[in-house]
Formats: sequence, C-alpha cells, structure tokens
Amino acid sequence: MGNRLSKIYTRTGDDGSTGLGDGSRTGKDSPRVDAYGTVDEANSCIGLVLASDLPDDVAKLLTSIQHQMFDLGGELCIPGHAAIFVADIERLENELDRFNDPLPPLKDFILPGGGEAAARCHIARTVVRRAERECVALSRIETVRPEAIRYLNRLSDLLFVLARVLARASGHGEVLWNHERRHG
Repeated sequence: MGNRLSKIYTRTGDDGSTGLGDGSRTGKDSPRVDAYGTVDEANSCIGLVLASDLPDDVAKLLTSIQHQMFDLGGELCIPGHAAIFVADIERLENELDRFNDPLPPLKDFILPGGGEAAARCHIARTVVRRAERECVALSRIETVRPEAIRYLNRLSDLLFVLARVLARASGHGEVLWNHERRHG
C-alpha cells in the first residue's frame, strides 16, 4: 500500500489549491475538484443510508458501492486514470433489475420519504445526480471517461429503486405525489 497519512494538515492548500493524484496542483474550486468532491459527498450519503436498519442484501450492496465510489473518486482525482469499467456498470444494472422486478410499476411520481432509510437513500440519490452533472460539466473541458458518467447515472437509478424497496420494507410505504391536491 502507498503512503499512509500520519499528519492530516499540510498547509499546502492554504493558498486555495489542492494536489491531484498525479502530483499536479489545481484550484480547490476547479470543476475536477467539484466532481470528485461530490462523489465523496455522495459516498458519505451512502454511509448515512448504511447507518440505518437495512436488509442484509441492501447493506452488502451499498458497502460494495462505497468501495467503487472511492475508486471513482480516485479516477477523477488522477487525470487519465481508469478505475470504473463496463463490468461495474453491468453489475449495477443487474442489481437494479433484481431489486426493481418485484416492485409494482410506478403510475405516479413519489415524494422523497417513506421512512428514515428510504429518505436517506433519496438524499444519496440526489447527491449522486449532482455528481453526475458535475462530471458532465468537467467532461466539456477535460477528459472524463464515459464509464464514470454512466456509472453515476445507473447508481442514481439504483438508489431510487432501493429507496422504494426500503420504504416498503419499513412499513411506511411510498409517498405518492398528489398532483390534484390544488384542484379539489
């Protein structure tokens, strides 16, 4: 394993710059730092979901995803590095199908909620969507592998489905959007 952090502060970022994984420095407000920083934030949100009472298969899946999110952050932090691959996206798709197939089809939009675990999952989903947008924005000015963007897109879909699963498992159920509430 590489270097271990023995001292947390270095003072090298006091000027508003930060080091990338390839040794170069960039502004802390750069699109690249926004992208991998939001991936880190999304990973923390997944950790918050994991702090809930979850079915074992959901907890195992989310823990595995946390490792991949750390890999993805590394990919974004090291220009030219590859850590997320088509097989990772296909695995998300397989899990998405496995969890979605038993659910009834959606006929209405659902509101974020449905119990604590489901609500936390919705928060994670929205942060993953923001990470995806920031990766797309970064890809307009620097190289971002399409697998990174596809992974985030699929992950947000999976988190939506997991929120549905968790809402049902908690007994709270899904909260449907009442689009006719003002007309009655």
